[in-house]
Amino acid sequence: MKRVLLVEDERGMAIMISDRLASVGYQVVTAASGTDGLRLGLSQPFDLILLDLLLPGRDGLSVCRELRRRGVATPILMLTALGDVVDKVVGLRVGADDYLTKPFATVELMARIEALLRRASPPNHGSLMISDPYRFGDIEVRFREVEVLRAGEPLQFSPRLFELLRFFIQHRGETLKRSEILDGAWSPDSVPAERTVDVHVAWLRQRVEVQPTRPRFLLTVRGFGYRFVG
Repeated sequence: MKRVLLVEDERGMAIMISDRLASVGYQVVTAASGTDGLRLGLSQPFDLILLDLLLPGRDGLSVCRELRRRGVATPILMLTALGDVVDKVVGLRVGADDYLTKPFATVELMARIEALLRRASPPNHGSLMISDPYRFGDIEVRFREVEVLRAGEPLQFSPRLFELLRFFIQHRGETLKRSEILDGAWSPDSVPAERTVDVHVAWLRQRVEVQPTRPRFLLTVRGFGYRFVG
């Protein structure tokens, strides 16, 4: 049974989400303030955290930032009534894995939850713990700062490329199908073709490989997909 922490101060919204999750077999623990949500997130194991942005006590951004600072790697889906792209971007930068704007359909909520849980633990693959910063070759990946450096110099990385690199590092040593990479590194509301993976891997090699045409870290497994060996 998957355990979900729901941090939501709107009672009606909390009941609706809790009942829907419980009806399909999730165990739900609720908190009505950011302070209580942070305490529970730090003291108990969860498979997923649903975190409202506007909360009494501590806001969702503060809670997310502190959870990541304290080493909690649980997937976080941020719920927000705000439509401002800036708030969504900040949420992703402080460690949220995805966001959903209110009002939303429960079917979309469930789809995003399922996608995040698959991303955290894809079929037949175990997600490895990542040190922060993570180093391979002359590359240093700072997950908390969402920053990649090469020989100490910052590299230009889009959010998508950063998530792709994070996913490869989480599953280093594993041979991954393109479909698994799409599930793990792309949001559920996007519908990219598998060819998109090849294009982004090529861009990633341009940044992290000394010789992109003769990769040392991001290897092609012909007829299957890719393997990261950093």
